[in-house]
Amino acid sequence: MFLDKDTFATVIASSPLVSIDLVVINHLGQALLGQRLNKPAKDDWFVPGGRIVKNESLADAFKRLTLDELGSQFCIGEATLLGPYDHFYRDCVFGDDIGTHYVAIAYVLKLEHQLTNLPLHIQHAQYQWFDIDALLQAKHVHVHSKQYFIDINKRAQID
Repeated sequence: MFLDKDTFATVIASSPLVSIDLVVINHLGQALLGQRLNKPAKDDWFVPGGRIVKNESLADAFKRLTLDELGSQFCIGEATLLGPYDHFYRDCVFGDDIGTHYVAIAYVLKLEHQLTNLPLHIQHAQYQWFDIDALLQAKHVHVHSKQYFIDINKRAQID
């Protein structure tokens, strides 16, 4: 269930939003990022993902978001939970006067095949596969997306 603009603005101003972020890694070890069209994080490179809606299970949200954001549907069982993250922004989709707080649940989705139907000009102007080291150094990759790959590297060092 999506809310009208005024109701949604009140929700953004009053409470955190819950989302799923998709940390997509291909068979070459590269990460998929999209250049965001909307606030918050407009124009930054960010992992795909989106909000969970009222009465939507994590599994159903994962299927919907992978289809909407990646052009292909995946099940949550195909991914690995990276964990929950707080994302705080000074702006929101409606402007700069309200900050946004997301509780993002990040999942790592490793792909064996190419994504051939990435949806352009809905949430992202373009998509790009990044080498992880380059992503971590890139100026326009958002810090919240970088954090996922920092944490993945830390876990790899522990394992």
